[in-house]
Amino acid sequence: MNDTKQSERRRAFHREGDAFCWDGVDVLEYKEAGSAPFKSVTRSVLFEEPELGFQWRYFEVGAGGYTTLERHEHVHAVMIVRGRGTALIGTGIHPFAEFDLFRVPPMTWHQFRASDEGAMGFLCLVPSERDRPQLPTQDELAELKRNPDVAAFLNRR
Repeated sequence: MNDTKQSERRRAFHREGDAFCWDGVDVLEYKEAGSAPFKSVTRSVLFEEPELGFQWRYFEVGAGGYTTLERHEHVHAVMIVRGRGTALIGTGIHPFAEFDLFRVPPMTWHQFRASDEGAMGFLCLVPSERDRPQLPTQDELAELKRNPDVAAFLNRR
């Protein structure tokens, strides 16, 4: 990359007040409405540059909200940076609080849920080149729900 392009790229993004937003970083829809089940989620892409090889994102989940139950061929690294809730990773149910870390292995079902008391936010690190999310089939969902703890987690709406 030549010096002109390098100097044109922003190197600093500052947090806007007490909000979990950064100047110059758009707050985007999580997914297209109706494309997958989710509730009260936004996303911001903090970094995505070819030389880094990854995308670093921030997700905000409103009180009682949840991300889509999905899996991918790529790994995720997730750090909770605000709030509390519960995560489903595979068939494990994990209560979480600020600064808890999760590694989501490839092809592992996962979903993050905010507590009913308040919003939660997390940073998510994924490869820049990655596959599309896979939603569970009815058979896969039925298999997951054979575990009573997973069924209770998934049935809470």
